Amino acid sequence: MEEHTVARADISPERLMEDLRTFGANYTEFTRRFAAWLGLHSTDAAALAEILYAEDKGAPLSPARLSERIGLSSGATTALLNRLEKAGHIVRRREHTDRRIVTLRSSPEVRPQAIEFFGSYSERLAAEISRYPPEQLRQFQEFVTHLSGTMNSLLAHEYHALQPGDRPGTQQDAEDAAPSRRGRS
Repeated sequence: MEEHTVARADISPERLMEDLRTFGANYTEFTRRFAAWLGLHSTDAAALAEILYAEDKGAPLSPARLSERIGLSSGATTALLNRLEKAGHIVRRREHTDRRIVTLRSSPEVRPQAIEFFGSYSERLAAEISRYPPEQLRQFQEFVTHLSGTMNSLLAHEYHALQPGDRPGTQQDAEDAAPSRRGRS
């Protein structure tokens, strides 16, 4: 079994960030290939992957939550869901006691296809992860959780209302620095 020790001199934030970026790009490529395999647009396949993942975790998505996860407006998400439903990949259900709440589920036909496509991906990643001791995995999970929190904060604040030509962070900084206009005539 190959050891996962790296010489201390080889550890750098730049290399780690590059490796994380590469992993993210590879995941995006897996999703793109899943889309091509199913004959879908990559955004539709990314949405389908989110629906499948949430279902696997026992927390199926609502259309609003899916919209947040994939970064589309509610109208664009509705159009996307219409396409997925028409293609037979998803079903919308009213499972909640509040019948206004819609739950997104994968169709019985698409689940075996997703398992076939992502099976070796999941198995190989699980095998790789199992090679690390629990304490190291806990530290890595904490690290990734903090990175995700930082990204979520940046997207929600500094990059939220960014328009072409704006500089990231300047809108929030300007709002924070501006004196309150309340009470002025």
